[in-house]
Amino acid sequence: MKQSRFCAVAGINWGDEGKGRMVDLLAREFDVVVRYQGGNNAGHTVVNDKGEFILNLLPSGILSDSTVNVMGPGMVIDIEHLCGEMGKLREKGIEITPEKLKISDRATICMPYHKLLDCLEEDRLGSAGFGSTRRGIAPVYADKYMKKAFRMGDLLDPEYIRSRIGAIVEWKNITVEKGYGAAAVTADECLAWLEKFGDPLKDYIVDTTEYLTEAAREGKSVMFEAQLGALRDIDFGIYPFTSSSSTIAAYAPIGAGVPQLKLTEVAGIMKAYSSCVGAGPFTCELFGEEGDALREAGREYGAATGRPRRVGGFDVVASRYGVKMQGADYVALTKLDVLSYMKKIPVVTGYEIDGEVTDVFPSGSRLNRAKPVTEYFDGWMCDISGCRKFSDLPENARKYVEYIASAVGCRIKYVSVGAERDAYIEM
Repeated sequence: MKQSRFCAVAGINWGDEGKGRMVDLLAREFDVVVRYQGGNNAGHTVVNDKGEFILNLLPSGILSDSTVNVMGPGMVIDIEHLCGEMGKLREKGIEITPEKLKISDRATICMPYHKLLDCLEEDRLGSAGFGSTRRGIAPVYADKYMKKAFRMGDLLDPEYIRSRIGAIVEWKNITVEKGYGAAAVTADECLAWLEKFGDPLKDYIVDTTEYLTEAAREGKSVMFEAQLGALRDIDFGIYPFTSSSSTIAAYAPIGAGVPQLKLTEVAGIMKAYSSCVGAGPFTCELFGEEGDALREAGREYGAATGRPRRVGGFDVVASRYGVKMQGADYVALTKLDVLSYMKKIPVVTGYEIDGEVTDVFPSGSRLNRAKPVTEYFDGWMCDISGCRKFSDLPENARKYVEYIASAVGCRIKYVSVGAERDAYIEM
């Protein structure tokens, strides 16, 4: 029997590193791709021979003809959004069947009142907001841990939902109506929503733990796909400006529903520069014309929200920390081609905090006070999108890649030089 591979693909930084592009590239090497955490609060943009796609909930392996895709119990699923996402893919000729997509019966449903509460709280906070995507992620994870959520398997038992919905809606309205002064949520509205968007998904809902356990027993290889990056992890990220789930690779088997499996490898994904959506400390940030030029060169707009991303030079301090938190065995460096317009490329090599320079990533208020220590590397000022071997790259581009590998303490296995599936160098 062949030896199984259990590989987690995880972001090294703040998210938006290009994980979807790499999962799409690598999926052909795996039998199964599993999303193990998060919801539709982030997007993976994939460009391949079938077109350009933005995926929020579906695993990026859904675009591979030979891959089975699983949405794990660690996810929170807006079933209305999922139905819409599946519909858009079908319009582009992507086949989605219960044989190709399996949804965990233990995954949590993101209800309309979760999105409502997310928006109400962000509006209340105003300029002090967290930069939420307003898609209900924090409220639904809160309900999951308060044991007041519905799960995908509940859709298979409508009477069970009916027996709980009244009490939960009554509890929600204490906050919605009496707290925020908004219009009350009704049980009938929630039931109608669950029926409308839940019924089309019933054939996809299974015990994915049993499916993945059997797949591993048969020697199949599984890729675990994360959303966002290490710096957005609820425990190890830039709290409180984080997501509400664990984005760490070590959580992958748990969020996928197979905690008994042990990862054989972790592929870390990071950009050749830095980008960030939302509020919170971002020490390497570039402003003004310098920031605008990098944002436009990299088309740095959120795939889930369309919001302009904050951008900056490559951050050695944050990236070294992210590599350590993810336990990366190797790294895929994306978007090297974006830097081709720069004569001098900024790299943040340290943080100055209270007059002292450190190369250790801080937390809490110390991170808020950090100022960048920046060095500049010579650019290459030419198009590298056609390079397919490391030796094809200009000398300064090679030096830049080699420096990054040394600085973060992890070998670089892939270098992306374009958005297309084949626009990469394998080191």
